[in-house]
Amino acid sequence: MPYFTWINKETCIACGVCGASAPALFDYDEEGIAFGLRDDNKGDAEVPSNLIEDLLDAHEGCPTESVRVYENKQK
Repeated sequence: MPYFTWINKETCIACGVCGASAPALFDYDEEGIAFGLRDDNKGDAEVPSNLIEDLLDAHEGCPTESVRVYENKQK
């Protein structure tokens, strides 16, 4: 099953959990707000199977539920 992800930048508090859990998937802008690295936060790049565990760790660890995970392309 494919997974897709993006960050809700309006609710992100720049805590760093997603980047620590999945550095190949998430990065931070100049204000420290996270974004999806693989597709510039569009939610349309499939997460490689070897990174799904990292993605789910980031999703589960996000205190504001800003890490969004879907089984279909978004946006």
